[in-house]
Amino acid sequence: MGNDRRMATRPLDHLDELIDAQDAFLASIGEVDPATPVPWCEGWRVRDLVVHLADVHHWAAAQARSVHEAPVAPGLSLEDRYRACAVELRRTLVELGPDAVGSTLLGPGPASFWRRRQLHETVVHLWDLRTAGGLEADVRPEVWADTVDEVVTVMQPRQVRLGRMSRLPAPVELVATDVEATWRLDTADRGPAVVRVRAPGSVLALMLWGRRSPDDARVRVSGDDGVLRAALAEPLTP
Repeated sequence: MGNDRRMATRPLDHLDELIDAQDAFLASIGEVDPATPVPWCEGWRVRDLVVHLADVHHWAAAQARSVHEAPVAPGLSLEDRYRACAVELRRTLVELGPDAVGSTLLGPGPASFWRRRQLHETVVHLWDLRTAGGLEADVRPEVWADTVDEVVTVMQPRQVRLGRMSRLPAPVELVATDVEATWRLDTADRGPAVVRVRAPGSVLALMLWGRRSPDDARVRVSGDDGVLRAALAEPLTP
């Protein structure tokens, strides 16, 4: 697929990490005014963000079981709505185990796909929630590195496959400075990378998800800056 990645970190337990991220998100809901704007999600306020993540958890649980999701119970507070959907997802994934077959973004596949996908959905939105409220998001570097890896190996190739973007015309190399990890964004060009980006994994992940820019003080770019900015302007994620 035209990407080169090297990760020396041990495999993550995506379910344990997901549960930790869900707990952190739930605890954060009461710390931020629900009317607070979320600048990285155009037109959204915190209440919209919470409902979105709750509903995505609910939908993913149904996908893991290959069923249509039922409507979410009406009349719940933001915290209760999120709690109910988060618990539903984790219970579903535990009950199914790693080998059950469900619906995934890549077609029929292991229900455990949703452990990773929902972990990264949650950590990105945890960052959204806490940063909107002026708070720090405490996510381990290894988790952020895996967020980058998911974009490079799953999300961006899927965007190309669905015709939402073309393959990148020139290689972009991503280097996490806080863990030993290097990736190459999918491209039709098999030659050497024309631009290298060095930054903490959190910054790389948030750049790929449209939350950070190459102008961040922690980013070091060598090579063709224009190629990087053009790549980031593409819909690398849904």
